[in-house]
Formats: sequence, C-alpha cells, structure tokens
Amino acid sequence: MCAGCRESLPVLRPPFCERCGAPTAWPVSRCRECSGRRLAFASARAAVEYDDRVRRLVAGWKERGLRRLAAAAADEVVAAVVRPQVSALTFVPPDRERVLERGHHPAERLAHELGRRWELPVVPLLARARWVRHQRGLDRAERRRNVAGAFRPAATAPARVALVDDVYTSGATANAAASALRKGGARRVEVVTFARVVR
Repeated sequence: MCAGCRESLPVLRPPFCERCGAPTAWPVSRCRECSGRRLAFASARAAVEYDDRVRRLVAGWKERGLRRLAAAAADEVVAAVVRPQVSALTFVPPDRERVLERGHHPAERLAHELGRRWELPVVPLLARARWVRHQRGLDRAERRRNVAGAFRPAATAPARVALVDDVYTSGATANAAASALRKGGARRVEVVTFARVVR
C-alpha cells in the first residue's frame, strides 16, 4: 500500500469495550454488542474499522491473490494493537475448498507476519470439525448457529494464546474457535484481527 492509502485507513482508537473491542464513548467492561453473550475469548482487538475502503482492501487480499497485503495488514495491527501477553499465536483454520480457490489462507499468513513482528511462535492448534457455509449474508443469530461446533482442537494449546483472523464481524467465528481452544487446554484466549465491523 502507498503512504496515502495507509494514512486513509480508519484506525480504531480507544476507548474500547474491554471484552469485545468495540469502540465506545468511554471505557466499559461490556458493551451492548457483547453484553449478555457467553464469550470464550477474554478480549478482542482490531487495527482498523471494516468500512468500504477496508472491504476493498480485504477483498484484494483474500479473493484476488494480493498476498503481500498480509504484511501491510500486520504492520497496521502492530501499530494499533498492544502485543498480547501470550506464549503463542494460532489462527482460525482454513476451509479446504476456499484454500484451493484462493491458493492461500489469509488468517494463517497474517498470523505468521504477526509472529515475526511480535517474536511469537505460530502454532496450528485448530482444525475444522465440519463443513460450514459462507457467513456472508447471515444475521448474527444465524452466524452463531452456523459456526457452533465447527472447530476442534488439533493439538494441546498453551495456557495463554492469541487467535488471529482477518476480520471480526459478529464475533461468532472467533467465539467458536476460542471455545475449541479452551477445550484444547487454553485458559485465556485473546483475539487479534486486522479489521472489525463497527455497529
């Protein structure tokens, strides 16, 4: 990305909801978005708001093979998100069909770029337990049902781990993946994404 494009990114700045990372008017431990929900992750943080500009950027990265954007995304995350106090990074596991279509897995590439910058190991701790249809076009309740039980532990997780994904939309995928990490031994899961939807 050119310097102008980077400067135009809608960087998320505090205050945030302590739990889900949604921007708030003042610091809160829970916000309207996550209050009343049982969340398997301790916190979620993102670098930028998922607006139309970022949507086009993510589409180029994920769907049009612009793999180098993973490094640019990692730079933005490192600049905006405090390094998580964890012993390893992992990533939301890929859907085999989508990896074959794209030729790469954006969340995994972002995790490796962050691992280099934060000097943390990247470990594949999760696997898909079943096929999941695309989340696009589903409402929040449908998203939660769609990914419930979609992941399983693939290895024993360290006590503190960060889960990396490209975009936090409703939190359904992050929650389902964090739940599987907890079953795999993690005691605290922190979610880190490049972008998040702001409602």
